[in-house]
Amino acid sequence: MTAGVLPFQTLRGMIQNGQISADAPIPDSQIQPASLDLRLGRRAWRIKASFLPGTSGIDAGLQRYSTHELDLRAGAVLEKGCVYLVELQESLNLPNGISAVANAKSSTGRLDLLTRLITRNATEFDRIDSGYHGPIYAEISPRSFSVLVRPDLCLNQIRFRAGQVVLDDAELRALNQTQKLVDTEALIDNGLGFSVDLSAGVSGIVGYRAKSNSGLIDLSRLNHYEVADFWDPVINYDRQIILDPGAFYILVSREAVHIPPDCAAEMAPYLAMVGEFRVHYAGFFDPGFGNETAGGKGSRGVLEVRCHEAPFALGHGQIVGRLVYERMQEVPEVLYGTGLGSNYQGQGMKLSKHFKPPQP
Repeated sequence: MTAGVLPFQTLRGMIQNGQISADAPIPDSQIQPASLDLRLGRRAWRIKASFLPGTSGIDAGLQRYSTHELDLRAGAVLEKGCVYLVELQESLNLPNGISAVANAKSSTGRLDLLTRLITRNATEFDRIDSGYHGPIYAEISPRSFSVLVRPDLCLNQIRFRAGQVVLDDAELRALNQTQKLVDTEALIDNGLGFSVDLSAGVSGIVGYRAKSNSGLIDLSRLNHYEVADFWDPVINYDRQIILDPGAFYILVSREAVHIPPDCAAEMAPYLAMVGEFRVHYAGFFDPGFGNETAGGKGSRGVLEVRCHEAPFALGHGQIVGRLVYERMQEVPEVLYGTGLGSNYQGQGMKLSKHFKPPQP
């Protein structure tokens, strides 16, 4: 078996042969170039604390930590600051040699919805060992906004691998020589480094900060909500901002990046010593992101930032994260941005698709 991230056409084959299954048919619209969107099921549980089931199993964890069950079919509110476990419609029957990793979708991360996948006997979040057979669940914790959810909404996604083919720094430098992965000088050190853009334009807006008290967001409503009802603009002209502890920010990378069709990438945190803040919630970059052959000319990476214990001064051009590139098993039949209606191809500073475009 060729090593690498499994592409669109292989994921479709896994659905057809029952290695990925669901009670309701899985449409091609859920299949991305290098990942599969996962649908919420009808049952959810409010839980007292996040947990990993381990050898005791998911049922024992729910019995111990669940306060009540929710039926999502009529719509249910997931309250800010609470933790929920939601059954997903998809289940897995993975062969030996195929493992998986999950991550929040872009729109989920931009809403500050902490969403993690767990399995029946998980000992870590967002990781599935080869040979796993059984159901999968999403742990969801709204951090900034309460949200209304229903079955069939997709909040997280899963990427499958045969082995692992991470490009080392020498391979990444060689790829950059032929593909030019960023529109600036490439900073390569355990991945492709990226920095924050705090160079204000005429408006002075360098990002957005989530309001402390705002209304409910119905996740089925797109291009619906006014930005000002949920976000405060971060306005700055001196290329530096101070992150407040506990606050959630949407910023943007200085670099426009692209992912070649034969690669996938994942955003990873930078070294903790650069500052006490988290720089991403949604980390998958599919083949074709920002790539000219897929209708892009480089795309900025949106940074979902939460500061931790102490205020932190963040400066323009400061390195805050890195992209780890992996080889695809083969080039996907469909690329990000081509025929997919991809929401964030060619993006700059952009909030989730639930909000109307900010007025200039």
